[in-house]
Amino acid sequence: MPNKMSKRLQTYELTVRDIHETDIDKLHELSVGVGWPHRPKDWQLLMQVGHGYVGCDEIGRVLGSAMWFPMGDDFATIGMVITSPRLQALGAGRWLTKHVLQQCGDRDLRLNATREAYRLYISLSFEPTGVACLHQGEAVDPGHVPVPSGTQVRAAEAADLAEMIRLDREAYGADRTAILERLVRLSEGTVLLREGRVAAFALCRPFGRGRVVGPIVARDVDEAMALTAPHLARHAGTFVRVDTDRSNSAFTAFLSRCGMPQHDTVTTMCLGMPRGGDGQMRMFALSGHTLG
Repeated sequence: MPNKMSKRLQTYELTVRDIHETDIDKLHELSVGVGWPHRPKDWQLLMQVGHGYVGCDEIGRVLGSAMWFPMGDDFATIGMVITSPRLQALGAGRWLTKHVLQQCGDRDLRLNATREAYRLYISLSFEPTGVACLHQGEAVDPGHVPVPSGTQVRAAEAADLAEMIRLDREAYGADRTAILERLVRLSEGTVLLREGRVAAFALCRPFGRGRVVGPIVARDVDEAMALTAPHLARHAGTFVRVDTDRSNSAFTAFLSRCGMPQHDTVTTMCLGMPRGGDGQMRMFALSGHTLG
């Protein structure tokens, strides 16, 4: 735990605490206060795979949070950096983020910055590396989406997990085994088979107002659309979200046709060595802004 346990922000005396000592209901109240969609169950997932801190006032109210999520021994993502609106201009977010950075050690780091938080991360030496687009809306059944020649798409099975982890590592550039194991338990999945072997996959789980499809790991856009289509068909008429890299223009056009236009963007930023797939596999959708 860092040495500086408390900080005075004008009339507020904030004390830092381990986030795991905090009731999820209080964390949910914090995220609702800034308009974020996370449900208590979404917070529960993040608490299972991450670490972090909260800032509490004298009567125990949670007024800020910051988390980090290890992926292997040398990489992590930063997320859930939230500050109560009354403290957003007073440095609470920076104070909590510095506590998290100290705990991360010398890991390479990645995060997705909102417009409001961009200056904060620039001041902490993060560098922009890309843009992620949030597509969301009431999903429309895409109808027939061709499956690439020589492949087939089926529902994911428990025995597919090892291959999904391998493909995710190739596309993402870090070991997310612990996170994938949790996500698979919460998700419906589709896998694409080539010569009888899992060659691409997509997961879909409850999140926020409805569902999120991600991660989507595939070799090309045709595979990505073939994997995504069954999820959109199954949940047509309900709220669905997909976070995808701006460079995936054909895929974003597909999402827009399926009732999910671009709603917002965030800036992907790195501290240390940027990570990314160096093979054929690509990350067509994030598992979420926080977990990458």
